[in-house]
Amino acid sequence: MPRTVSGTPTGTASPSPPATVGPPHRHRWWILAVIGLAQLMVVLDATIVNIALPSAQQDLGFSDGDRQWIVTAYALAFGSLLLLGGRAADLFGRKLTFLVGLVGFAGASAVGGAAGSFEMLVASRAGQGVFGALLAPAALSLLTTTFTDPRERGKAFGVYGAIAGAGGAVGLLLGGVLTEHLDWRWTLYVNLFFAAAAFVGGVILLGRGSRDKAARIDVPGAVLVSAGLFCLVYGFSNAESHDWGSPATWGFLLAGAVLLAAFTVWQTRSPHPLLPLRVLLDRNRGASFVSVLIIGAGMFGVFLFLTYYLQQSLGYTPIETGLAFLPMIAGLMLTSTLASTVLVPRLGPKPVVPLGMGMAAAAMAWLTTLDLTSSYTTDILPPLVLAGLGFGLIMAPAMSLATEGVATEDAGVASAAVNTMQQVGGSLGTALLNTLSTSAAADYLDGRNPKDPAVVAQAGLEAYSTAYWWSAVFFVAGVVVSFLLYRRGAPVHDPVAAPVVHM
Repeated sequence: MPRTVSGTPTGTASPSPPATVGPPHRHRWWILAVIGLAQLMVVLDATIVNIALPSAQQDLGFSDGDRQWIVTAYALAFGSLLLLGGRAADLFGRKLTFLVGLVGFAGASAVGGAAGSFEMLVASRAGQGVFGALLAPAALSLLTTTFTDPRERGKAFGVYGAIAGAGGAVGLLLGGVLTEHLDWRWTLYVNLFFAAAAFVGGVILLGRGSRDKAARIDVPGAVLVSAGLFCLVYGFSNAESHDWGSPATWGFLLAGAVLLAAFTVWQTRSPHPLLPLRVLLDRNRGASFVSVLIIGAGMFGVFLFLTYYLQQSLGYTPIETGLAFLPMIAGLMLTSTLASTVLVPRLGPKPVVPLGMGMAAAAMAWLTTLDLTSSYTTDILPPLVLAGLGFGLIMAPAMSLATEGVATEDAGVASAAVNTMQQVGGSLGTALLNTLSTSAAADYLDGRNPKDPAVVAQAGLEAYSTAYWWSAVFFVAGVVVSFLLYRRGAPVHDPVAAPVVHM
């Protein structure tokens, strides 16, 4: 029986009749492969360049202080433009937005690979962020509208959630291989192959979607939310190199908060809101947004600081570091599929997501026991696998339920909101954990000989341990929030009870 999706079109006062969803697309699993490939490219690009930074720095001659902008330029453009990209997918068609995003991302990657200066490399990374902001929400909304059967949709989101959660670790591994065996520039050139394959598949497989020609982009809303998210991400990024009391940090954070508050007020008055508040007001959907924010912040305790630990404390090569994360990816893929296809349909998200948060918190606490003599098999592998199992229980259900029941015309912007939460969470986690870990290392070095290698090594362990403990705190908060917010019972797919709040 065909599913229907209910929703009130933007600017109307009462619900419209449910729109009937047609039969499943006969090439839907090939479409999943195309979408997954594009999503993998976007997600892994947040980490693939990290391992290549020392080589790029030596080649282009930029300073340690400038190095962070290679990473931050991508996050700033991506995080601040996602909602606009999501609405663009709704207004101009998901297929067109998806293909434009692919071509632009590939072009920016080519410019970055050929960069002859620091400024050119930063500009290319910002360009990747801009087109990634078009590509990511279009990909997720295509997935939402392609898989209309709840059971198949769960399987599809299991795969998508595994890609979204594991992409960072895949980026570390691929970045290590390319940097060691080719050149740092190939961490950018490799996107041309991903984009070309996804583009050909998209042109062949994706149908021309309908769009509302009468709709308009909410320009004031776009300016407010983009500026607000920019200030927020920029402020958290500045916390890495400035004190939290610096105007360059709190000034931007305050400005971001004010602008986002103004954006929220404007969305209640705009005739064509960029982010209809009905998208946020469903209880399960709101809980999913918060869960994605928390996992985005907490996962950096693994990806970022464990990478430092393996390379700087234990002397792993970039490739060995990437390989070390593979068991975590396996655990994540296992539980993300299990959660989407078995656990959530039977038990609902209320026991599943908090369990994942608790497992992730336990894994972070376990990592605090690592020292300079720790063995990978007995000391590092077990908490890594536990973390991956926990991440899978969080990521796939949260991403699926964040777009469940959304009206067709809101699919793109709902998808963008999920990606925005993940990006802002990652930026917050990076800034906060870096600041706390740096302070812990400085406190340990106070009164000790900073030229003694043993002292420096122990200071590094203090820094990593502090980051793990605070990551654990994030996930403990996630246990409480997800348990309180998620509804009891399995999600209801009945269109009469579709979880869309009409404003």
